Amino acid sequence: MPPRTGVAFLLNSNQTKTLMNILVLGSGGREHALSWKISQSDKVDNLYIAPGNAGTSNVGTNVPIAAEDFPALKTFVLENKVSMVVVGPEAPLVAGIADFFAQDEALKSVSVIGPSQKGATLEGSKEFAKDFMARHKIPTARYMSVTSDNLDEGIHFLSGLKAPYVLKADGLAAGKGVLIIDDLEAAQDELKAMLDGKFGAASAKVVIEEHLSGIELSVFVMVDGKGGYKVLPTAKDYKRIGEGDTGLNTGGMGAVSPVPFADETFMKKVEERIIKPTVKGLVEDELDYCGFVFIGLMNCEGDNPYVIEYNVRMGDPETEAVMLRIKSDFVDLLEGIAKGDISSAPLVFDERAAVTVMLVSGGYPEAYEKGKVMRGMDEVHDSILFHAGTTAQDAQVLTAGGRVIAVSSYGKDKDEALALSFKNAKKIDFEGVYYRSDIGFDL
Repeated sequence: MPPRTGVAFLLNSNQTKTLMNILVLGSGGREHALSWKISQSDKVDNLYIAPGNAGTSNVGTNVPIAAEDFPALKTFVLENKVSMVVVGPEAPLVAGIADFFAQDEALKSVSVIGPSQKGATLEGSKEFAKDFMARHKIPTARYMSVTSDNLDEGIHFLSGLKAPYVLKADGLAAGKGVLIIDDLEAAQDELKAMLDGKFGAASAKVVIEEHLSGIELSVFVMVDGKGGYKVLPTAKDYKRIGEGDTGLNTGGMGAVSPVPFADETFMKKVEERIIKPTVKGLVEDELDYCGFVFIGLMNCEGDNPYVIEYNVRMGDPETEAVMLRIKSDFVDLLEGIAKGDISSAPLVFDERAAVTVMLVSGGYPEAYEKGKVMRGMDEVHDSILFHAGTTAQDAQVLTAGGRVIAVSSYGKDKDEALALSFKNAKKIDFEGVYYRSDIGFDL
């Protein structure tokens, strides 16, 4: 292949192939995995990640700009002729980055992979999402929205439910704003605490939900805003910090793809009952939605899918497993979103299983220390390391977050892939390192 020194290179006497400069926003394992996959495309000239981490610098160029610093991003995009921005985390989407680009004369030709601010409310407000599901007849749990103004009604609604009781902060709470409580009195106390600011402004409104029993899974859909969509490989993540799904909620301790029970019959139900009405609803409600829809599902009552929540971006750590199972050029899919014609983009799955095991800092998801020296990564073989909370300093890699690094592996089945990930997880060491050794236990 000719060197990538310009925006295009000659294929033959009358055909050229245009190369793109792409900017990925974010600094976690999800963004490293997305960047890893994007970097494999022969359509990419320069790949930038803002702000990135110690791992993303191996697949692209890190840019020291926060994902929510829109003016600085504008300057960088224009100076570096970026033609596509892939938004990893939810915060810049909820803050309106897609609208910022669309409404700026100099930026409006740049493709932003992510929904408008109104579309991002599907994740930014649990109440908005539940109302969307009710309006479009998408199966979900019974619910009630509560503020300090109707607290008594909320307590009455709780009393009419069976334990356990589910309380969700309406706004963004970094994946930690969901409480599942077995005791009614404790649930009532937690409801009051949330409304009093336990999760800051995010819990000024709380959605009470009927508890659904079953096994969770994550379904990811790429949508082009015009009714076209592609369904990516299924995955299941593990939220609780402790073995056997015990302890506090985290941002995710590991993931498995594919999910064994999500066979063709089950996924047909998901597509007909959930995906199609969701995509249709986005268009009908004029939400200007071009990007990823993460549908958190519960498999209830013998293969009946119910929606637990929507996210407006890829999940983390599921992305670190799902990206391994996409064989086709991921940039083709991103272009399909940008052009409003994703249906024509090829999507081929790798039939192997992929799993991710997340290594976290001691004390996480509560107080933890940063700046711990990481060792042993050069001894990892046959797994892929996706950095999450890391930074490079003086030729060393240091911890810089609660979730630190994801070990992802292929296998002929999940057991083989898990064995490889666990084998390599043991090689990575830093003070306080912890990971769950039972990922996939319930499958």
